[in-house]
Amino acid sequence: MKQTLLILKLLLFTYLLYLLYILFAEYDPTSASFRPPFVIWVTDWMNLYIHEAGHLIFKIFGRTIYFFGGSLTQILIPLALVLVIARQRNWYIGAAGFWLGENFVNVSVYIKDAPFRELRLIGRGLIHDWNWLLSNNLDIAEPLASIVFITGIFVCAASIVIGIILSIRDFKWYDESALPD
Repeated sequence: MKQTLLILKLLLFTYLLYLLYILFAEYDPTSASFRPPFVIWVTDWMNLYIHEAGHLIFKIFGRTIYFFGGSLTQILIPLALVLVIARQRNWYIGAAGFWLGENFVNVSVYIKDAPFRELRLIGRGLIHDWNWLLSNNLDIAEPLASIVFITGIFVCAASIVIGIILSIRDFKWYDESALPD
């Protein structure tokens, strides 16, 4: 049973490696032809709702934090999950960390789009958060987006590695604890 569980965990992380490749090489929500894997599609929709909730949460702090609050919440919610799981040292920190990294990648697309405003917003006439935030310096959109993107890819990759290591550690610990003294 424990071997089966380890194999399932490793299959999950193999799938996350595939999704990491998609995020790194093919993730382009601005393209009309972009068709992400189902898991990324669902995650992006969930992230959108979290993003919009962030605007509501941060609205009381003024216009600047209101516009920044959507992307900030998109990072803070999965980060909180990672921190809670990290205290328990569970293998599924890999999946939670991957979600955090995926959010960084998603936010990087929004930042990169600031000068062009090609992304479809959820309603007509809405203000593009990052276009407004960077309106006085749209030239930094690309380098800022690159930093956020690289951070996201690194977080995804590190999370997969940590998840694999913890899965193997749990397997060995469970195996060794079953041996008689």
